[in-house]
Amino acid sequence: MTTRAFRTAIIGAGPSGFYAADALLKNLESVSVDLFDRLPTPFGLVRYGVAPDHQKIKSVTRLYERTAKDERFRFLGNVEFGKDLSHEDIRHHYDAVIYTVGASADRSLGISGENLAGSTSATEFVAWYNGHPDYTEAFSEVSAKQVAVIGMGNVAVDVTRILAKSVDELKETDIADHALEVLKNSQVEDIYMLGRRGPAQGKFTTKELRELGELLNADIVVDPAEMEVDDVSMKSIEGDVIANKNVEVLTAFAEQPLSGKPRRVHIKFLSSPTEILGEDRVEAIVLEKNRLEPTDSGYINAVGTGETKTLPVQMVLRSVGYRGVALPGVPFDERRGVIPNKDGAVLDAPNGEPVQGEYVAGWIKRGPSGVIGTNKADAMATVEVLLKDFENATLAADDAKTPEAVTALLEERDVNFITFEHWLELDKYELGLGETQGRPRVKLTNIQEMLERIRG
Repeated sequence: MTTRAFRTAIIGAGPSGFYAADALLKNLESVSVDLFDRLPTPFGLVRYGVAPDHQKIKSVTRLYERTAKDERFRFLGNVEFGKDLSHEDIRHHYDAVIYTVGASADRSLGISGENLAGSTSATEFVAWYNGHPDYTEAFSEVSAKQVAVIGMGNVAVDVTRILAKSVDELKETDIADHALEVLKNSQVEDIYMLGRRGPAQGKFTTKELRELGELLNADIVVDPAEMEVDDVSMKSIEGDVIANKNVEVLTAFAEQPLSGKPRRVHIKFLSSPTEILGEDRVEAIVLEKNRLEPTDSGYINAVGTGETKTLPVQMVLRSVGYRGVALPGVPFDERRGVIPNKDGAVLDAPNGEPVQGEYVAGWIKRGPSGVIGTNKADAMATVEVLLKDFENATLAADDAKTPEAVTALLEERDVNFITFEHWLELDKYELGLGETQGRPRVKLTNIQEMLERIRG
């Protein structure tokens, strides 16, 4: 790789994209990396997925900023793959491409009434309160007094916590202004976080779980009867520090008396939604009681008992998993919701043949699992495969494979692309707005406003 710089495009400027860029820059001296994103803002899930009251987690962006300072790196935001730049364009102008677009779609419950007004995905709710430009008008009010949150992962905990907090607590965060205005008039009294299996099978981290018990505005309610963990479940979590700590915390919640706070968070296990009731909008949810049944593989399954109860709720937020979305011209595994790959090298079909020069990292590679840091090792492993594939490659001079060729093409197509320097200007503006209000930042949520602020 000595004839010219090795040109790599990365599609998706979230954590996986930055980790992949960092791995390339550290392992190759003669390399040129362009990191693209559909939005003008970098950092993906850190900006639009991490809860607004979790500012410490967002500090990881300082590492990404260090990567962005490398002169061999460029961020090109407000550039949509498949529209502003095609798959053919990318292959023409780069030696390799890494797809790091995450998993932006949610999985459905597949039950009657799921499409009623008031029933939506936690993904959409998170994007709304975090100021994602696509979801600024997703919720005009939260008039429900009772809310069901389906799921037992960290996202379910996040949305439960945001619904339970008072506006005084929320206004100290970087929650989007439009969400703050709506939640100021929230009517929520009871939030039910519902899991189909037992307390030993919860997928939340202990730190997130503990935060529910520290809410200033809400009591925590756990039925002691549901904390009777069976022997099979206890055996299944032997040596699992997180799962055992979770059971310990939940048991303490069950023993905790109510203190009369304005809101209540109910954590309910062994409950599967079977139907959402209502005429035009959600009025109730039907839950079937489950029992736990171990399988031959060791997995503990939830099996319906036939016993049901109807829970009055006016809002349902499902948080039962994510799946990737197909990219134009790129192979896709519809069943798994990922780009088919072997160790990060893209395959032309599930269990198919490698596609030369195309790679994948993050959730779109392995499915929605792990935390932000998990993506670092994942991206490094993909880059290792890429480097091995190209270790003996001779890179002939090619006018198409230069940084100038790509920006010239974007300018020719009137694409208003955003550089990292532009982002730093926007970042400084948002932080300044936040400082005047005693908040970490005030986000701009309209793309046109972002572009005008940058260009202005």
